[in-house]
Amino acid sequence: MYYHPFIYGHQGPPRTVLYPGYYSNITRHSLFPDPKTYYPSPYYRKLPEVDPSLFKESAEEMRILMLDASKMLAKLASSKEFAKQVMTAAQASNTKEVVRLLKSTGIKSDVKVAFNPDGLNLKLEASVGGTKASELTIALRWR
Repeated sequence: MYYHPFIYGHQGPPRTVLYPGYYSNITRHSLFPDPKTYYPSPYYRKLPEVDPSLFKESAEEMRILMLDASKMLAKLASSKEFAKQVMTAAQASNTKEVVRLLKSTGIKSDVKVAFNPDGLNLKLEASVGGTKASELTIALRWR
């Protein structure tokens, strides 16, 4: 005789009659009748101590990156002539000129520029102790 594993599991023979000829061993009528079976005790592990110093420095560098991005975006938004110069240099694939123009806004962060026919992608990066700690990516469209 075939014994269904759910009905005839480790809990013993069926105890509840649902319909004539149909039995169930679920007496509490829940999806998981035996909490010990379906909810095993959680695995506890000892976590290492955390050192928030690099995380804190990375957050401080990100604040600086965001201030630089704010300066750059303010200049691009307020000066139509400056935005035209940046677009002209980008469309001519003159990366050095685009970087020079963006640096002229007063930013101190390293900026990497990528452009395509639809817009300009800027990546501002900051490092702490020689390790890249923060990165801010800005995508601007012009078409």
